[in-house]
Amino acid sequence: MIVSNKIPTGIMSVLASTCLLINMAQAAEQLYPVALPIKVAPALSAAGQAENSLYPVGVKTVTITHKNQFDVMSQSVTDRQLTLEVWYPANVTDKQLKDHSTKTSYANQTRLGQPFEMAANAYRDAEIRVEPKQSFPVIVLSHGYTGYRTIMFYLGEHLAANGYVVAAIDHTDSTNAEVDMVNTPFSGFFSTLLNRARDQQFTLDYLTAQTHFASSVIDKNHAGLLGYSMGGYGAINTVGGCYQFNEKTTAQFTGTDNPQVIQQAMALLNTCTAGKADVQTDPKWQAAVAIAPWGAQHQLFAPKSLQNIDVPMLYIAGDLDDVSGYEGIEDAYQQTGSPSYLLTYHNARHNIAPHPAPKVAFNNDLDLGHYFEPAWDSRQLNAINEHFVLAMMDCHVKKQAKQCEFLQLEGSSNQQNVEGKPTPAWKGFPARFATGMSWKSNSSQH
Repeated sequence: MIVSNKIPTGIMSVLASTCLLINMAQAAEQLYPVALPIKVAPALSAAGQAENSLYPVGVKTVTITHKNQFDVMSQSVTDRQLTLEVWYPANVTDKQLKDHSTKTSYANQTRLGQPFEMAANAYRDAEIRVEPKQSFPVIVLSHGYTGYRTIMFYLGEHLAANGYVVAAIDHTDSTNAEVDMVNTPFSGFFSTLLNRARDQQFTLDYLTAQTHFASSVIDKNHAGLLGYSMGGYGAINTVGGCYQFNEKTTAQFTGTDNPQVIQQAMALLNTCTAGKADVQTDPKWQAAVAIAPWGAQHQLFAPKSLQNIDVPMLYIAGDLDDVSGYEGIEDAYQQTGSPSYLLTYHNARHNIAPHPAPKVAFNNDLDLGHYFEPAWDSRQLNAINEHFVLAMMDCHVKKQAKQCEFLQLEGSSNQQNVEGKPTPAWKGFPARFATGMSWKSNSSQH
């Protein structure tokens, strides 16, 4: 009797398909394996809403082109391409809702180029939802240096689930994939300084003025902006905070000591509202959130222009931020003339906005340092960000007065014992589960 070691073709096909499915499942890492119980989660977070958000979420990847832009890398005028991840309220079948395997994933790479894939809570290329007599405001998300468009995907999904069209930008020259953080870590920094606000404004212009898959459902008059780190640097400018680079800071951050080049660079950089010569804030911007915004520690924003900002602002910062500097962020908040708020995470550094670190980031400190917070759990930070960002957008973009109540806070989130009884918890936070934060607001002055 001859025994063959060859596996029949049919079985081979089944095994190959099974291995492919296993590999795909393994590739799409679940960064939020267990949801916070509703009784300990912030009320407006995804966990706090506990399936009570308004819509299933669809997602598309879109490429847009900003024509005739000055390219720092080639020193020429050329077209600037941007890749967007766009989340939106979607029509999804009951079968899809029950079958979580139909959800998509997001592929990225770390700063050292290690690839990873994250499981999503959205459906790739799903049909956009059309509601009678209702439109969805735009929210633009802007990452830091370096980063990628899905580094805050939890916010994109959460806002879309609550009735927004959310566009997160891959800022060209400023992504993990484009910058060699070992050999040339600042190769894209001049481009970042120049283009961050311009990219934000152009994305809004495209979504509200051009014809595309979501144009029929977009609110053309109301929008919000969120930027993290260098995205926050851009966001402050986009809503009216003019840059004031001097010779010293221009040389420092562009890497040139040529006096003529420094003057030319200053002329390019020192603009207001996304590249304009003076303040002409787009009236569609109704709210802005700046998370750990860079630049104020170097006095890069003209104080008078900050005082003249009329777009409501929420600043979010760690009081130990050693990248953007907490004192600079606090100073920017204090100078901002519009209704503004400052949420402080105590004992937090700079990484208060990204999703939790993927497994591959734990292989080295450079990659892990893009996500890790030593004293805070990233999932808790994400949940709190979801809560306050949604409150901010619902209050100021959708004009929902009831949501504004979640922004009417003061002082420390830590409950104190007074005569043997705990003081009330912050609105939207369960008793005992809101610690380590503080809140400032100038909104009472407006």
